[in-house]
Amino acid sequence: MNLKLTLLLLLFISTFAKAQHSISVKGSALFPATQEYTFICEKYAFTGEAKIQIAKTEKGGILKITIDTANDKARIAGGLYVDLANADVIACTDKNVKESNEGKTTSYYYFTPAEWLKLKKNDIYAVRFIISGGPTTFGNQTGYFTAYNKMNYFSTAFDKSKKTFDTAKEISVL
Repeated sequence: MNLKLTLLLLLFISTFAKAQHSISVKGSALFPATQEYTFICEKYAFTGEAKIQIAKTEKGGILKITIDTANDKARIAGGLYVDLANADVIACTDKNVKESNEGKTTSYYYFTPAEWLKLKKNDIYAVRFIISGGPTTFGNQTGYFTAYNKMNYFSTAFDKSKKTFDTAKEISVL
């Protein structure tokens, strides 16, 4: 009896653990989302990271990208490309939905239902984006950047563990 109760309790808790991630765009309704992935962005010298999160909407989905910035003028601007593991590319247009606070800038990009189906079947390989900002002597780094779906900067040849996030698996659960 105790074993059944423990298993039931564990199942109940794990159901709520999956549903705890969500995204709210500029105070709108909460959308169920994946965990926040930390993708490696080697060319971005300030932090070397980009935070990526995917949410499901009624009409497709949302990609949230957040980076740390050195000044308030830096923004993620322009189009964004999502490269999938099967070499397919999803081009997202900038709808100018942005937030900026506490040394971070965030942009939101929207997926169509057809693009959402592609995301459910294939892991994200990389996200390509543009950082723009004011021209100052010691300003933020600007230009074109690629954030790769990697868990660590370095690994050894003997490390056989998975080195990328299972984005397709998490997206298909939403």
